[in-house]
Amino acid sequence: MAQAARTLSPEKFKALHDGLVIPAHPLALDENRKLDERHQRALTRYYIASGAGGVAVGVHSTQFEIRDPEHNLLEPVLRLAAEEVDRAKLDRPFLKIAGICGPTAQALKEAELAASLGYDAGLLSMGGLADWSEEALLERTRQVAGVIPVVGFYLQPAVGGRIFTYDFWRQLADIPNVVAIKMAPFNRYQTIDVVRAVCASDRRDEIALYTGNDDNIVNDLLTTYEFDVDGVKVRKSIVGGLLGHWAVWTRKAVELLEEIKAVRGRDAIPSGLLTRAIQVTDSNAAFFDPAHGFAGCIPGIHEVLRRQGLLKGIWCLNPHETLSPGQAEEIDRVYRNYPHLHDDDFVAAHLDEWLND
Repeated sequence: MAQAARTLSPEKFKALHDGLVIPAHPLALDENRKLDERHQRALTRYYIASGAGGVAVGVHSTQFEIRDPEHNLLEPVLRLAAEEVDRAKLDRPFLKIAGICGPTAQALKEAELAASLGYDAGLLSMGGLADWSEEALLERTRQVAGVIPVVGFYLQPAVGGRIFTYDFWRQLADIPNVVAIKMAPFNRYQTIDVVRAVCASDRRDEIALYTGNDDNIVNDLLTTYEFDVDGVKVRKSIVGGLLGHWAVWTRKAVELLEEIKAVRGRDAIPSGLLTRAIQVTDSNAAFFDPAHGFAGCIPGIHEVLRRQGLLKGIWCLNPHETLSPGQAEEIDRVYRNYPHLHDDDFVAAHLDEWLND
């Protein structure tokens, strides 16, 4: 007899809808490109201590190659993060989200693994399935949602995503146990498609919207959308972020989201937040390397964490994946220009305990 699908607890449902900082968890490797368990655990401790509301593990920032047989790291990295979250014995909701990808059989296997390790939801990637019809992808989502709550994912085409129709998102919003959607098309038109589709669904109040738009993080979080649905004005906000960008300078990201929550829904937005929006996007450009088609996005995250001592180096499982020409200098520049955005002092004060606890 099949087990009932895992569902979110009321406390975690409320926290998800209030809005959370959810970093996309990187992968700590040593100089031999093997899992560095000490630094992997330290990263999770850093995110917890920073005040993040969850972590997303086994996602793009964790490197999809962890699933390759020669590495076989999906279970270990999911388990390490889960152990650290459980060990922290937090008195607040903290969501463990597992990246899920591949064809339906693989996705179901990964969903079952995540559920067995106590994960709350799965971020369901559509990557690598470019030849699948929208209906086939919706059926895959239905099956995965029968195992674990699903966070839908609109991934930008530049890094392996594809453009979906409004109808796709409208049908996806109707799937029971879809609890959130991460929007990362890096495109305003496509982001609007998702929000409008969710607003049109009877499940609109059961789905939390999260930004993954690294080029528009702050503005996404400041905006209230409004649509006419059968003669009724429906309003909905993007409440939080599930972001690789928030894998670095996380303490400041938590402070920023709280600042945004304090003004959300007001008639006036402080102009300083709009200025900071551009500073955040400029910093993201240094980390994520759009100048070279995002080729250095994972090493860029690693470089910031290496400078802080949270990683030993910038090594990736793919030895060809490294910083792009000029990227280190760009990271230098945003460090100089925006010292109020980094959390180096916070990390320095706690690094020893995270590494040695």
